Amino acid sequence: MSVTTTATAATTTAVPLTGHPDAAFAPTAARVPGDVDNRATYVSFGLAYLLGHGSAAVSEGATPLLDLPGWLPMTLLGAGLAVGTVQATVAALRAQRAATGPDDVLSGKLLGAAWVTAFAALFLAITGLTATLDIPDVQSLLWPTGSGFVVGLLYIAEGAQRRNLLHYGLGTWLALTSTAALLLGTPGLYWVLTLAGGGAYALAAVLEGRRLAAPAAP
Repeated sequence: MSVTTTATAATTTAVPLTGHPDAAFAPTAARVPGDVDNRATYVSFGLAYLLGHGSAAVSEGATPLLDLPGWLPMTLLGAGLAVGTVQATVAALRAQRAATGPDDVLSGKLLGAAWVTAFAALFLAITGLTATLDIPDVQSLLWPTGSGFVVGLLYIAEGAQRRNLLHYGLGTWLALTSTAALLLGTPGLYWVLTLAGGGAYALAAVLEGRRLAAPAAP
């Protein structure tokens, strides 16, 4: 083989597959540079769902499986959501520090602040509805479903900004299942949130490890 042929072959190998008929089947990176590890957030929220909603599921209804104090489910849920919100804010700050462009830095700051704003707005909405409608029990319905809906929308925004399909897909699932659970009443909605929400977080934590192990896009 001549030197010219060898050089040509090497050059041809280096050409990207864009425009090639088989380009759609070329392997693609699962993440982008500067991405963050969301496993701590997934585990925190997952435990909140499994313990908070799970304890409500087994203690609510006409024939509860366990006799638990009424304050326990909301306490477990609130503690888990608080830890998860802190973890999510930390992840947003890490993504902000890893960002290079000014637009990405601004997006990271806004997404980090959105967590505080969203839950503050949810608190005001539920508190206002409870006072206006004079139905104290409405909090036990709106906090579980409303928090799942808010977290789902935030995940969708973060997933779109970070180009993280796993984060985006998890947010879509949480937003839909959390609001659909309202159709079932109690204790059915708690079972949906426990199994569909907690299960989704557990699966996402496993898939997140595989995603981070994949090579980053150049």
